Amino acid sequence: MSVFGEYARYYNLFYQDKDYEGEAAFVYRILQRHAPHAKRILELGSGTGRHALLLAEKGYAVHGVDRSPAMLEQARDRARQAPASIAERLTYHEGDIRDIRVKEAFDAVISLFHVFSYQTTDEALTAAFNTAAAHLKPGGVLLFDCWYGPAVLAERPAVRIKRLEDESVSVTRISEPRCHDERNTVDVVYTVFVEDKHLGQIQRIPNESHTMRYLFTPEVEALMRQAGLQTVESGEWMTERRPSHDTFGVYFVGMKPA
Repeated sequence: MSVFGEYARYYNLFYQDKDYEGEAAFVYRILQRHAPHAKRILELGSGTGRHALLLAEKGYAVHGVDRSPAMLEQARDRARQAPASIAERLTYHEGDIRDIRVKEAFDAVISLFHVFSYQTTDEALTAAFNTAAAHLKPGGVLLFDCWYGPAVLAERPAVRIKRLEDESVSVTRISEPRCHDERNTVDVVYTVFVEDKHLGQIQRIPNESHTMRYLFTPEVEALMRQAGLQTVESGEWMTERRPSHDTFGVYFVGMKPA
């Protein structure tokens, strides 16, 4: 089962406070800077389609790829509820970003919310970069974000508790990190309790462990070069300030030579 099996049922509730509109505007700004004529985007790890929908509203045609059928079902439902002029710009495909090939070239490839950090081995990372490069037109750009190694080592992930609710359920999520410095990875173990407000019943969802790889600038640059891409920009996610030991989330932009 995908790590997002049960997790997908409550995914939108967990991230209801996430600034999707701000992030879509940030992506738009980066793409306008490096690929101002871009029209078609491939999104690797498109999740429930919230970024894709917002980018479609900005005029892009977005083809989303995700390995989770549950996530894709929500993304397609979201598209069906959009105006026809927006929905026609959204398509989705089930697949693994390590080996998916959709037989089409795109102006840009994006991968958001640390999807590349879910590629925890050198082989998986290499494959993900190769997938991006294989789908880019000459002059096209790759934009992705990830956990930033210097900040992870400086700040060290800590246990976090998050409580959320809607009209029918109250959810408590406990996130417990287990660091593996020898592999540059962190296992984030999620324990989730869901209370049905109407029935007063509490369900514990079986623990799910999400292993994340934190990355360093030199290795990203090397992976870019190996895939035939040139690193053209990096910075703190959303702020664009220079990455540092307190910059947990960093974005990188790579370009395929024209």
